[in-house]
Amino acid sequence: MSAPTMSGLSAAVTVLASLMTRFPDLPAVDIHVSTIFPDQVELSAHNDLAAFEAWREALGIDPGAVVHRVQSRGTTRVLDAQTVFTGVRLRLVGYSEIPAPVAGVGVAS
Repeated sequence: MSAPTMSGLSAAVTVLASLMTRFPDLPAVDIHVSTIFPDQVELSAHNDLAAFEAWREALGIDPGAVVHRVQSRGTTRVLDAQTVFTGVRLRLVGYSEIPAPVAGVGVAS
């Protein structure tokens, strides 16, 4: 197997440029392009589920397709969804802190 080259990332970079042109007013998110998954672009919103939702809606991802999980010992909510955009897989991830319960609130005595 040969080593990855920059040209192998051209589809991902092209779709990224297309997203920027098509959705210039959407919130900025972290972007990850990798030689491990050269046909995928990951968009991640940290502590801003409204940004995740704006991107989900713009990309036409059905709300029922969003996977919810909790990580970091129950302190972080993660929303994860995938779609294909102009032939490239897009992974959309949203992270949000789960507030610690306030002592005495919601606890039956």
